[in-house]
Amino acid sequence: MSQTGVVDDNRTLLGLPQAPDAIELRHLRAFVAVAEDLSFSRAAQRLFITQPALSRQIRALERLVGCDLFRRAAHRIELTLAGESLLARARALLADLDDAITATRSVGGELTARMARLWEPWAHASADAADLDDVRAAAEELHLRFAPPPGVTVTPVIAGGVPALRLTPEKPRDATVLHLHGGGYIAGSAFGYRHLVGAVAAAAQVPALVIDYRLAPEHPYPAALHDAMNAYLWLLDTGIDASKIIIAGDSSGGGLAMSLLISLRERDIPMPAAAVLLCPWVDLDGRTQRPPRESPILFSPERARHFAQAYLGGQPGDDPALNPLRTELTGLPSILIHAASGDSVLQEAQLLAKHGKECGVDTKIRIFPVATHTFHLFWTFLPEAMDALDDIGRYIHHRTATNSAATADHG
Repeated sequence: MSQTGVVDDNRTLLGLPQAPDAIELRHLRAFVAVAEDLSFSRAAQRLFITQPALSRQIRALERLVGCDLFRRAAHRIELTLAGESLLARARALLADLDDAITATRSVGGELTARMARLWEPWAHASADAADLDDVRAAAEELHLRFAPPPGVTVTPVIAGGVPALRLTPEKPRDATVLHLHGGGYIAGSAFGYRHLVGAVAAAAQVPALVIDYRLAPEHPYPAALHDAMNAYLWLLDTGIDASKIIIAGDSSGGGLAMSLLISLRERDIPMPAAAVLLCPWVDLDGRTQRPPRESPILFSPERARHFAQAYLGGQPGDDPALNPLRTELTGLPSILIHAASGDSVLQEAQLLAKHGKECGVDTKIRIFPVATHTFHLFWTFLPEAMDALDDIGRYIHHRTATNSAATADHG
């Protein structure tokens, strides 16, 4: 156990137990300010707090360390020997912390710049669905910079008439992920998404299926939903129990995943174990406010409107399967939502989580401190993306294991 040294009247260092967890940085910053100014009023002004609040922080710190740090007289204060000992160490600790934060922000800035460079082809491609070749080429250019993780086998399959790729990790467990890729419903492919879906498969140690559903505007809604439904039914036909299936989707694929869940419920088809939504785009009619955000990719209202128009193909967007924010969600399985703090669709993710909970759905949301959309794509270098994949792996393992146990008990 680490020791904290204080000095007695004979200048002998006394070993004390490790500082209590209740000591906070605000206590130490308050202590250093008072020690340097030897004035509670001047220190309070420096810290932009009231003098009584500052006095309470100092008294709390003295109670936590178990000794007086200041000698208080009518018109002056001075440090005790214990206070002198703590001052040097507190200064060093706070300086190290400030250096760590500075270094972290520097690295974070480099990572943000790297993500911005990777997003650049897609971010600068025309938002007009008429320029399909440019948009789709930009999406593939982004994804082809990455490869599936080592040890993941890629196999082409036809899933209920839908072209797909199965990504299988070494020693897979008995479960399957059906992933619906992003791309605004007009771009993206199973081949391009091998890297992300392979990473999910490796994190969860289960096979994953990513399908080449038909894209808009050549194939507007409900073509993509029909393909997702056919792939899901194919998994059931191959003997995979619904309690062993996880539906996943990123961005527009997250919206498609919600459409699939609602349609499964309406057709009374066995529900999957759970759903995992990565930065889901679920508001096609644009009612959700999208405040401007500093982000390497700006999923702007204009871009979203163009993509939604291409997907709907002139059809009204009042189909319940297209409106998860305003459709009753009772009966849906557990949902895990990942969102990014700097993403323009953050509010949609938060509203979906809130609505799911209000409908009695076991809904969890995690917001990661990242300034980009679908940050999971950058798992090869972004720590938050690796953390997110680990979270997905644990969630999938928990949900499939829980559902299997419940099925066995029921049987």
